[in-house]
Amino acid sequence: MTDLQTLEHLAAQSQERPVWIRVGQLIDGESNAPIRDAHIVFNARVILHAADRLPVSQILKPDQKEPDASFDDYTLLPCLIEAHSHAFLEGAPVDFGEREQYLKQPPAMFLERAKARTRKILQCGIGTIRDAGDKHGVGLALASEAKHHVGKLSSAPYIDSPGPAIHHKGRYGAFMGEPIENHASPAACVLARVQAGADRIKLLVSGIINFKEGRVTTPPQMPIEEVKAIVEAARQQGRQTFAHASGTEGVEHSIEGGVNTVEHGFFITEEQLKKMRDRKIAWVPTFAPVQLQIDRAKDLGWDDVVVGHLKRIIESHQTMLRKAHEMGVTIVAGSDAGSCGVPHGIGFLQELQQMERAGLSPMAVLQSATSRSADTLAFPEKIGRVAPGHRSRFILTRHDPSKSVANLMREKTVIFDGQAIASPDSLSTAGL
Repeated sequence: MTDLQTLEHLAAQSQERPVWIRVGQLIDGESNAPIRDAHIVFNARVILHAADRLPVSQILKPDQKEPDASFDDYTLLPCLIEAHSHAFLEGAPVDFGEREQYLKQPPAMFLERAKARTRKILQCGIGTIRDAGDKHGVGLALASEAKHHVGKLSSAPYIDSPGPAIHHKGRYGAFMGEPIENHASPAACVLARVQAGADRIKLLVSGIINFKEGRVTTPPQMPIEEVKAIVEAARQQGRQTFAHASGTEGVEHSIEGGVNTVEHGFFITEEQLKKMRDRKIAWVPTFAPVQLQIDRAKDLGWDDVVVGHLKRIIESHQTMLRKAHEMGVTIVAGSDAGSCGVPHGIGFLQELQQMERAGLSPMAVLQSATSRSADTLAFPEKIGRVAPGHRSRFILTRHDPSKSVANLMREKTVIFDGQAIASPDSLSTAGL
């Protein structure tokens, strides 16, 4: 049998009994270096053993003395967590006219397209997604379905959603949000989100970057006191908050408002990073949508002046990411998939490469997409690590991600809840 056939057989077996495999190295999601010659025992639902020592006989099938299979030239690591993705949007096309037509579709079509993407996202090795908001109910519908599989076997990545993002009428975010003015107070707005099924609360604190000028040209749409009121209302409802914020002032309002995570954070300062570290506010830097503007500048009609602005923004963001890591700020990986030119799944793997290019080690990048993300975002199941008690959701690859996360783009097999899912060297972005 080929290795893939062996893994397909063992994945099926894991639905009936514990399976024991040996791998050349284990990246457990938390350790700073891979573990050599590791033994993994798992069933379809949960990992029973993961270490460089032999498993105890009590967790194996009777009289088993040897692994079911050895994969000595493979690396095993946890399935990845995508912390910023818009499920209702198709990200691959780089054509604003095409995007405009896409957004005119009925909500049922958005949901159908989102469901059709899930298999390819799983092939990329992504097992969990934090949706970042839409006003059409797509994220909430997917999240509701995902909740039915908590503690059970699933064939799709777990996803949660904030529902519509909160913004102000006439300000950025109408395509994915619902205005706070529709409610009597911030607390009433948050309660309405929770009653609709929101797992978290998404705030649009700022606008977006004006690429032609190379800066955020509008003031924040939410003052600090309003951010505080929303955050406090969310806490009372047991919900985390995450803030779209770019521009120094928008980032400041988010930090002083006390959100759990700052999304994007372009033009963040070193002083703000210190505050985030001390207040345990995580940062999701999302390089991908801005890097795309550089990579596809001709298609987007950007001249040399705009490209110069974009490169300066990316270089500054890279510097701040290195500083954040050195300071001990919690960094969580998210791509803003669904943004124009950022495909789901593949865009996240590209985001990880951007983080490595910025100066983070491959292991630090992998931690931001596994254990750091899981600890920060507090999903309802144990994920983000290959460790006893965690879900049996992991990647097996001959191409070592600890040398470069670019290797995650190469051929691999995803083990997910009793399935073995093959992923070729290159996936088409069609539909993503």
